[in-house]
Amino acid sequence: MTDRRKFLQTAAVAATGLSLAPVTVSKPSVRRPNPIGVSTYSFWRFNGPKENYPIEDCIDQAAEMGFDGIELLHVQMASEEPGYLQNLKRRAFVNGLDLMGFSTHQGFVSPEVQVRQHNINETIRQIELCYELGIPTMRLNTGRWGTSASFTALMDNRGIEPPLEGYTDEEAFGWVIGSIERLIPKAEQCGVLLGLENHWGLGRTPEGVLRIVEAIDSPWLKVTLDTGNFLEDPYDKLEMLAPHTVLMQAKTYYGGGTWYTLDLDYLRIAEIMRRHNYAGYVSLEFEGKESEQTAIPKSLELLRSAFS
Repeated sequence: MTDRRKFLQTAAVAATGLSLAPVTVSKPSVRRPNPIGVSTYSFWRFNGPKENYPIEDCIDQAAEMGFDGIELLHVQMASEEPGYLQNLKRRAFVNGLDLMGFSTHQGFVSPEVQVRQHNINETIRQIELCYELGIPTMRLNTGRWGTSASFTALMDNRGIEPPLEGYTDEEAFGWVIGSIERLIPKAEQCGVLLGLENHWGLGRTPEGVLRIVEAIDSPWLKVTLDTGNFLEDPYDKLEMLAPHTVLMQAKTYYGGGTWYTLDLDYLRIAEIMRRHNYAGYVSLEFEGKESEQTAIPKSLELLRSAFS
């Protein structure tokens, strides 16, 4: 500043009686409510043919019910053709919804190299689909041993499953880590953030999920946190994964669950996520027996209240 400008400024301040001291304006800390989405799975729940619950209808209903976004279940899609994908993207946009999650299935818990390679190839293709849909994050599973007679038997055993004879979980961690490492370059290329879910198999515990995520140590692999997949004492386990979470799936069970029902305290869960500065989507996965037409709106109200 020149001497003349300093003089003029000083004279103007003296005339008004104002101080030259700099004013510090503190910006209020305003936390936005978490946006609430819904998985297309909530409408279908593997209850009858998927053709009865087309994703286009799920998008329309989600918008009518007042959701902010929608998570697509890959196996519920009627096609993988470009025209179908782009129509879903158009339909979500004109309904005012984000396509905010892509839920896929894969399994890397196999001693057979060709089985793991097949799942790697399929998952790379799914990442490309996610990119074509413009979805920022995709759910991954570790897969499981498959030694349970059925999913009902697995649930009766609280999600615990013995390894194949002659193999160990320790070996399986190596298979899973090695497989997911090969997905990272494609995820980075496509800008798709992978979220390893606390599902079953090696992801049944938070320690298992974190072992894999930390071993790979990539910004393109984080956690999809499912509130309904820790069957005992969930809150400390949810807190372990909260700092790494990029998408949260929130289960509700109106009418009672098919395999189990959890009484989840969403005010407590929301407080856990706030402590870890989680600002992302909460995606409803309704798993109860009540009609989705009444249970999904009730679930939205519950989640809006808790995460507001």
